[in-house]
Amino acid sequence: MPVIEHYDALIEMAKAKREVKVVVPSPESENLIEGLAMASHLAYPILVGDEKKIRPLLEKCGLEADVINVPDMHEALYKALEIVRGGGADMIMKGKDDTPTFMHAVLDKEKGIRTGKLLSHITCLEIPGYHKLLFVTDAGIIIRPNLEQKLNMMDNLLGVLKKLGYDRPKIAMLASLEVPSPDMPETLEAAAMAKFAERGRFGSAIVDGPLALDVALDPESVKIKGLSGEVMGDADVLFVPDVVTGNVFCKAMVLFARAKMGGFIAGAKVPIVFLSRADTPERKLYSIAFAVAAG
Repeated sequence: MPVIEHYDALIEMAKAKREVKVVVPSPESENLIEGLAMASHLAYPILVGDEKKIRPLLEKCGLEADVINVPDMHEALYKALEIVRGGGADMIMKGKDDTPTFMHAVLDKEKGIRTGKLLSHITCLEIPGYHKLLFVTDAGIIIRPNLEQKLNMMDNLLGVLKKLGYDRPKIAMLASLEVPSPDMPETLEAAAMAKFAERGRFGSAIVDGPLALDVALDPESVKIKGLSGEVMGDADVLFVPDVVTGNVFCKAMVLFARAKMGGFIAGAKVPIVFLSRADTPERKLYSIAFAVAAG
């Protein structure tokens, strides 16, 4: 199984893919257009919004794109989804719409792009000091997943990792300790997920848990604690117990470890690049690269 160490390698994988189109509703933001310009060698943009506001931004950022003039944000969002449903785009990226509005439209039974699968978010981090890319799920969508949802989230995760070339990914079910405790439901569910893996539910993936963060990522901590296991100290994935854990961990890595981060939502008809309007252009590049490489 190849080990992907850096985002540069992921970007090269994305470059090798066929031409990809990304549709963006209401993209009237210099930050967003700049990010699309940085990723223009990976995905060609289709911009649905107010053409009078979009054209000057394209000129300023030196970006070539198709522009569909739909000034109303609500109409622009549903037009973008219509383009996806018709096969005119390979992914969709959130523009200026707020998160509840965007997700409500995505999940619309008639006009959205749901497939019947659970939607879940997968983050990819390049962390200085860690020897390879680290994936985290779910740091953005599923607030407090139950066991059934975790099984569905694992299916989404493994589908993405398979497309990146991971045939035996090492997945740590994150908790605060390594011993299941009735007082901590997440440890019991982590142990259950590990047992599912043992019985073949996740194919060749290696799943262990519950595992504390240090045991999942640091070989020295594993040695000191007298533990052993294929995942310990060498995890490819942190499967977090809830969205708060995942969100705080990822943002801490970015703020204090200067990690590179990107992510997208899996489980829909196409990948959904789902970012905050405050995210940097570089983060938009990494997210698009991740989505294209895994698409």
